[in-house]
Amino acid sequence: MPDSYQDAVARLSPDVYRRFVTALEIGRWPDGSVLEPHQREHVMQAVIAYGELNLPPEERIGYIDKGHKAGEECDDEVALVWSHNNDPK
Repeated sequence: MPDSYQDAVARLSPDVYRRFVTALEIGRWPDGSVLEPHQREHVMQAVIAYGELNLPPEERIGYIDKGHKAGEECDDEVALVWSHNNDPK
């Protein structure tokens, strides 16, 4: 039985995570091949999920430091919801 997507993301090594982030930044894999649009979507989802599971908020992709100007109240936390949509695009 195949592992769930969540299990696969949980097993990513920090090195693979960094390679995914670099691939998203430059649009290419480490071997120089182009990151295709469907690959970009899946890698981006994996990077976001990895951050939610393994990194403090300030180290996650997309983190916005609101600093002291935001006041004492923070936005309500929103739980990460795993989608089981296996519909290929």
